[in-house]
Amino acid sequence: MVQHEPRRHEPWSENRAAALIAEHVHLEGATLPILHALQETFGYVDEGAVPLIADALNVSRAEVHGCITFYHDFRRAPAGRHQVKLCRAEACQAMGSDALHAEILAGLGIDWHETTPDGRVTVEPVYCLGLCANGPGALVDDLPVARLTVDGLQSAIKEMAS
Repeated sequence: MVQHEPRRHEPWSENRAAALIAEHVHLEGATLPILHALQETFGYVDEGAVPLIADALNVSRAEVHGCITFYHDFRRAPAGRHQVKLCRAEACQAMGSDALHAEILAGLGIDWHETTPDGRVTVEPVYCLGLCANGPGALVDDLPVARLTVDGLQSAIKEMAS
């Protein structure tokens, strides 16, 4: 497997967030570009960003919160050092992914959208990675893993950590 350095994010800063918002506020439909910029910079959209965005765009906090929660790729807390995305599409299900996912999640002691208590791994569901002929599929730190097994996932995570 190719070595891959996980992206490092800046620590949350209200001043930095305000600057990012100011860079995007002029755009048509600026909410999503702002949310993407915040997540790209910090790795998540901090709750403290909601009133900043609402004020800058002259919308309610509820509208901003609604966008963050509607789109599943926006995080409301920092992700683990390693991000695992497990495919839940039909082709992977046909290859036994549901049972495999249950075993993986139980082994990590977490559920979907959660991070292990040590901050090492976050697991997210995705719907089709294009690995249908080689399912079940996953992404570990954005690198594809085909014919996924519990041992294969553990090996991929260990390899990414080394």
